[in-house]
Amino acid sequence: MQETNAVPPDALTVALDTPSARLLADQAGVIADLQFVMESCRRLLTELARPEEERDAVVPLALWSSALVAYGRCFGNGGQPGLTADDIQSLPLKGEVMKYHEWVLAERTRHTTHPREPFEMAWVGAALSPPGAADRQVAGVAVMSRSRVLVGDTGVRQLGALAAELAKQTADRARAQQDVALADAQRMDIDRLYELPPLAAGAPGDED
Repeated sequence: MQETNAVPPDALTVALDTPSARLLADQAGVIADLQFVMESCRRLLTELARPEEERDAVVPLALWSSALVAYGRCFGNGGQPGLTADDIQSLPLKGEVMKYHEWVLAERTRHTTHPREPFEMAWVGAALSPPGAADRQVAGVAVMSRSRVLVGDTGVRQLGALAAELAKQTADRARAQQDVALADAQRMDIDRLYELPPLAAGAPGDED
C-alpha cells in the first residue's frame, strides 16, 4: 500500500499506536495478503497452462494452498479485525460470490487442519489373491494416498478476481483512513511524538 500523504524524504517516522493507526495497519495487512493471493493465482495459471507431464506436482499445490491461506487470513473471526461477509456482499460482482467465498474458506480449512476422517487422507485396502486362485487369501495391505484435488483454471481466475476487487475496496478505505490517522497524530503532543521509538523500515536484523 502506498502512502498518500506527502512525507519529506528526511522525515523522522515514529510508531503510532492509536485506534486509527491500528485500523490502518489492519487494512494495509489485508491489502498485502490480497496482493499475494492475486500473484499466487497468476503464477498458478501459468503452471496449469503447462502440459501435465511437464508440471512439478508440488508447485501448483503449493501455490493454491498459499493463496487459500492468505485469503483466509484477510477475514476476522468473532469481532476480530479484518474483512467480513458484508465486505463480500458489497462487491460489484455478479453470480454466487458469497457461495464461492464460503467454499474458498472451507478449502482453506481443509488444507490447514488434520481431517477427522482418516480416509480423507488415504485409502487402506486388503490385497487379495486373484479371484481364480485355488487358495484365496489376504496377501497384504495396500495404502494409497489420496491426492488433493486442485481447482481448475476457472476457479483460480475467480479467486484472483475476488481478491482484486477486495483489494481495491480495502485500498479505497485505507486512503480515507490515512487522513484519520494523520489528524489523530496532529492532535497529539508534538514533544511526546518525538520521544516515540523510530519506525524502522524493512525486516529486523539478527540483532533485533
